[in-house]
Amino acid sequence: MPQGKLFLIPNVLAENTADAVITPQVKEVIAHTKVFLVENLRTARRYISSLKLGVNLEEVHMEILDKNTAPESINRLLQPLFKGADVGIISEAGCPGIADPGALAVAHAHTRGIQVVPLSGPSSMFLALMGSGFSGQSFAFHGYLPIDKKERNQALRKLEAESAKEHRAQIFMETPFRNNQLLEDALAALSPQTKLCIAKNLTAADELIQTKTLADWKKNPIDLHKIPTVFILQSF
Repeated sequence: MPQGKLFLIPNVLAENTADAVITPQVKEVIAHTKVFLVENLRTARRYISSLKLGVNLEEVHMEILDKNTAPESINRLLQPLFKGADVGIISEAGCPGIADPGALAVAHAHTRGIQVVPLSGPSSMFLALMGSGFSGQSFAFHGYLPIDKKERNQALRKLEAESAKEHRAQIFMETPFRNNQLLEDALAALSPQTKLCIAKNLTAADELIQTKTLADWKKNPIDLHKIPTVFILQSF
């Protein structure tokens, strides 16, 4: 029996943007897939419903794949693939496998010879980098920085030093309700001449992508509380 394919299905970054950012190919795959691994059942169902594809959600099987999923359970979650059914992974936002637990399933699929099919869609990391004005030739994505203030400040200074040494853009993020604290720490811990790109509410009507020195950000405060944001710093 031929094995199914593992589709990596992008989700929207902002509400009511699917018509603009979700491709016909993604919609076609969703319409013909009956098994999904998702971070959140409620939001995944709402996303599929919002596409108005005529999918009967009662006929769709969903399993949770999130940060708490044990690696040893991945083989069980991928069983439909081994029986010939296609499986789609849907991230909570953006593209599966980037700062996302879907990478666990992808890695396991490769060990079992399963074809992995990543689909094009919005990625906050790459949209921010594209709009930052920093070089895309050398960059690093660090995901979430430490929560502890002292450790976070150390991490920020380390990223700044590495950026200056390697001429590398450093991309990171934070849980939206801690964005302001992260920005405050960056303003206090880093050189005023270091440049920081703030990319918030990407793809939404009020999207903002702006790059300034930290000195300029201090003069022009911005409120990022509970707003999905990507940060990129570059030290020259």
